[in-house]
Amino acid sequence: MLQLIGFDGDDTLWHSEGYYRQANEEFATLVGRYVDLADQQVHDSMLATEQRNLKLFGYGAKGMALSMVETAITVTDGRISAGDIHRLIELGKDVLQHPVELLPGIRAAVEAVAQHHAVVLITKGDLFHQEKKVAQSGLAELFRRIEIVSEKNADTYRRVLAEFRLQPAQFAMVGNSLRSDIEPVVKLGGWGIHVPYRVTWAHELEHDLGDDHPHVITVDAPSAIPAAVAQLRERAA
Repeated sequence: MLQLIGFDGDDTLWHSEGYYRQANEEFATLVGRYVDLADQQVHDSMLATEQRNLKLFGYGAKGMALSMVETAITVTDGRISAGDIHRLIELGKDVLQHPVELLPGIRAAVEAVAQHHAVVLITKGDLFHQEKKVAQSGLAELFRRIEIVSEKNADTYRRVLAEFRLQPAQFAMVGNSLRSDIEPVVKLGGWGIHVPYRVTWAHELEHDLGDDHPHVITVDAPSAIPAAVAQLRERAA
């Protein structure tokens, strides 16, 4: 039987990706002063730089800003001005200071799930930024445990389950990313509730999870999460 339910943070509990999209749009406008944005290599270069730098900077606005600076210098052959580089840094700061806005209905959903299961928050990204968002969200009191991790993979979930002395089949993860929130848990033998967000970073779209997996339920709104947990509980039993 399901005993522990994990919730993702960004774009599952509160809005996040939209702020990154706004920053990337301004990045494109700025770089467009130097190069032709119709050239797909400019966009591919930014994504490749971010993915390459994940092992150095991790996830979050700080890594994004540094990757923007590196990409801008590369694609403009060093012609970008110091003033424009400074603006790229400011874009990262803007994302770090964005307000925390909960997704509609998510607090009620977490409260409903917590009536019957232990719930934990498992979110990845910059420690300071994530701690700030958790505090401002007003949701911290609902979770038995809050884990801020550098990466969400099988080892991360194994560690959390080991600390709760649970098997994967007793755990379900709720999140917007199939790559980070759902696939690693399902491959361990656990369960997943996918709550797609309106926009998703290209990196998070890369996964090997097949459609209609029996351990995964997709819902279209936070209000549907409690019913999906109940459905998975029946399947697990």
